[in-house]
Amino acid sequence: MKIIDELQHTLSLIRLERAADLEQYRQKVLLTPLHRKTKEGICWYPVKLRKNYIGTGERLIIEVERTTELEQKHVFQSGKVVSLFSNANQKPEKDHIGGVINYVRDNQMIITLNADDLPDWIDDGLLGVDVMFDEMSYREMELAMKKVIKAEDSRLAELRDILLGQKPTSVQEGSLDHVPSLLNKSQQEALKHIAMCKDVGIIHGPPGTGKTTTLVEAIAATVKKESQVLVCTPSNASIDLLVEKLSNHGLSVVRIGHPARVTEQTLSKTLDAQIANHPNYKELRMMRKKMEQLRNQASKFKRNFGYKEKEERRFLRQEANAMKADADVLEFYIINDILQKSDVITSTLVGASHPTLRGKKYKTVFIDEAAQALEPATWIPICRAERVVFAGDHFQLPPTIKSREAAVNGLAETLFEKCIKRHPESASMLQVQYRMHEDIMFFSSKYFYNGELIAHDTVKHHQLPDQFPVTFIDTAGCGYNEIQDPETLSRYNEAEAGLLINQIEKLVEQIGLEEWLSNGYTLGIITPYSAQVAILLKLAEASHILHDVASLTTINTVDAFQGQERDVIAISFVRSNDASEIGFLSDIRRTNVAITRARKKVIMIGDSATLGSNPFYNELIAYVQNKNFYHSAFEFI
Repeated sequence: MKIIDELQHTLSLIRLERAADLEQYRQKVLLTPLHRKTKEGICWYPVKLRKNYIGTGERLIIEVERTTELEQKHVFQSGKVVSLFSNANQKPEKDHIGGVINYVRDNQMIITLNADDLPDWIDDGLLGVDVMFDEMSYREMELAMKKVIKAEDSRLAELRDILLGQKPTSVQEGSLDHVPSLLNKSQQEALKHIAMCKDVGIIHGPPGTGKTTTLVEAIAATVKKESQVLVCTPSNASIDLLVEKLSNHGLSVVRIGHPARVTEQTLSKTLDAQIANHPNYKELRMMRKKMEQLRNQASKFKRNFGYKEKEERRFLRQEANAMKADADVLEFYIINDILQKSDVITSTLVGASHPTLRGKKYKTVFIDEAAQALEPATWIPICRAERVVFAGDHFQLPPTIKSREAAVNGLAETLFEKCIKRHPESASMLQVQYRMHEDIMFFSSKYFYNGELIAHDTVKHHQLPDQFPVTFIDTAGCGYNEIQDPETLSRYNEAEAGLLINQIEKLVEQIGLEEWLSNGYTLGIITPYSAQVAILLKLAEASHILHDVASLTTINTVDAFQGQERDVIAISFVRSNDASEIGFLSDIRRTNVAITRARKKVIMIGDSATLGSNPFYNELIAYVQNKNFYHSAFEFI
């Protein structure tokens, strides 16, 4: 079968990706001296233990504080797997213990440890925190792929053949009891479409079209029919956002996953928190306490004691084991009681492999941000479902892939993308966007969405006072050449960054600082390259004009801006060279994301001589020229 070969190929690609990820981890963490790791922000050392306590779900939590490199940027963030270690004993093998970061703020980090007690060596000092390699995600993706490949005479085998285009999709008798009048026509059509899809349905949501609103309504309508659904997304941040929206809609939601990976707003929805609030939890806690007491008593009897003591120890251990068995039964009852009473079970894609969900099946699984999910991860929740509903946009950012070889050979193509290409009839595209001025929208709509997007009346002419909604400044012929950072291999363009900051300063002055602040105009300064982010941050910090609007300003890479919006977006394309090489700017979805973050104004600065070698940028430049949005940088020098 052709699709089995395709799946085998995908399995080999995820193994390639794992190998590349592991090698990067080895180079970055295992083979790098401690002082360099600390300097590069992949290790905190030394740290001081500030406090420890028992948190949600009876888990041991510690708070540490770094005492040097206080301003150093780092890679640590909520949900990352880490290792707490001590260098005090000067052994080749460091004392260490695993954990997961709850959150990081300034120079403090809160970690949930994978242990019941603090290790003895924690008081020895010289503590540090390392990033760990996330082996579990790859293991679960491989297991899911193997399950899908082996599936025969089952609903999973049918879904596999349908999703990968070997069999046609089918429809079911389905109507909605109620179509919310607040939704626009294309959103209502998407809802009706999902109700009728028997195998797979796709909500295709271009930027600003209310995809999440539509998805929440589709989930609520499905819950009414099926009483419970499974909802997944690729990341912790995106699933937490959805948990919040579903809860606000009045649905009872359980968030499966490590409490450390959950935002404070959704902590009460976690399974651990709901177990702690269950009426039978007190009884469970008492049983566990009694079990610990029996174990502690048993451990007091040493092996060289007499027969009587040995018998006493054996009896206490038996009692403790019996108590543990009873506690496990009660915990199993509590968990199932919570799950059965919930409308929506939510998790990340990999989180859908959680032991709590073992053996459970769902009529429908909803997968949001599916165009950002690796195919092997997407199969994990599909293995638990009879029907799948995808939501996303394959013309925005693809999944992050470490192995270039794996990406080029097909891992960059998601299951969402394969499905929308092979079953275009299964997709329903949302058409009315509520974010941006129609001139900001127009080019993306024409290039990516067949010109089908419509700007809603509330945003159609949404712009800053006395300003064009779009400005493109061409640096061709200015000698603003890019430079490659020899260490990070990222690129930057100081002259272009200076011009961009200068243009933003002029814009703030034209609008007037008082009006800017009173209207709370938000500003996003975006670039594809992290080295350019560093240059822009320095220049913005040195600007007394931008200092006054700093609280309303964000400077970051395009990837960090996905899913966000700002009143004003300023984009630095960076690339400017004689060979007309544009590197990963050739993934034009990145630029689609950058432009469509803007509500009222977008400023773009780039070298048309370099960018114009690509048909997409050629058309973009033609569009801005045609609309009189084009300027040469020479006008401003």
